[in-house]
Amino acid sequence: MELHILEHSLKVASIEKEGIEICTHGLIKLAFLASKTRCKFFSLTETPEDYTIIVDEEGFKELPQSNLISVADSTWLALNVVSGGGNASSSQPIGVTKIAKSVIAPLADHNISVFMLSTYQTDFILVRERDLPMVMHTLSSEFTLFRVVNGETVAAHNLGISNGFVKPKLVPRPIIHPLSSPSNMFCVTSLDPDTLPSVATLLMDVMFYSGGSKEVGASGEDSSHIRFFSFSLIEGYISLVMDEQTAQRFPNNVLFTSASGELWKMVRIGGQPLGFDECGIVAQISEPLATADIPAYYISTFKFDHALVGKP
Repeated sequence: MELHILEHSLKVASIEKEGIEICTHGLIKLAFLASKTRCKFFSLTETPEDYTIIVDEEGFKELPQSNLISVADSTWLALNVVSGGGNASSSQPIGVTKIAKSVIAPLADHNISVFMLSTYQTDFILVRERDLPMVMHTLSSEFTLFRVVNGETVAAHNLGISNGFVKPKLVPRPIIHPLSSPSNMFCVTSLDPDTLPSVATLLMDVMFYSGGSKEVGASGEDSSHIRFFSFSLIEGYISLVMDEQTAQRFPNNVLFTSASGELWKMVRIGGQPLGFDECGIVAQISEPLATADIPAYYISTFKFDHALVGKP
């Protein structure tokens, strides 16, 4: 398999709920008028606590400066696993479980923190730019490494990355964080970018104006229904994660759905904000799911993590 290091330099930020109004103009431009920007990587996820944005440096320029926006330290890079044989066989699990043992677990063992973004199309593993040499050293035995430079794929070993590392001692998995599961079911879907204008008004309403008061306050283990919506526009591909009720608001035949109309159960990880330095959180969830061949998607946000779990 190949591991591609994408050329996007990414920022991860949190927008407080009361700060969304001052950011709406820029976010609408990034989501619906991408041709007017130079942004190639944009993701916005709403949770009960805040909005998490993952965006490249060009897209970040569209956001205002505000004390209602918190930005994670460091620049982040996105890694993407590409199977040499094209489409995965039907016997393989879906989403992050495909890379749990080959990518997620080795990075956790080598004390490298990751930030996950699963989309309808693929999984992006975000790592701090400063950790890239160790990431490459850790994964070079399992993958053929490439880096995207000016839109072209280049063998990573030609980029001056040194392999002169001493293998670190493996670190134990940290204590498992509390888990909770809301009652609403979710779908992971997409739509043709050409149809985006026809549903733009609806999407804006869902993204910025649909959160009810009962949803905003819902969090923690006793939540029965939470507000969660994720929109990603990455290199021209759209991915959407929304609950079943929200999906029903869209016109027929607009969203890409499987023949079975599969829905996913959410597991939220973290009783308190997780931060960015702890390693092994994603591995704790994805490894046992992979062992049991249970498909799953995984979306990290600024404060908590979210696994969407299917049936084995």
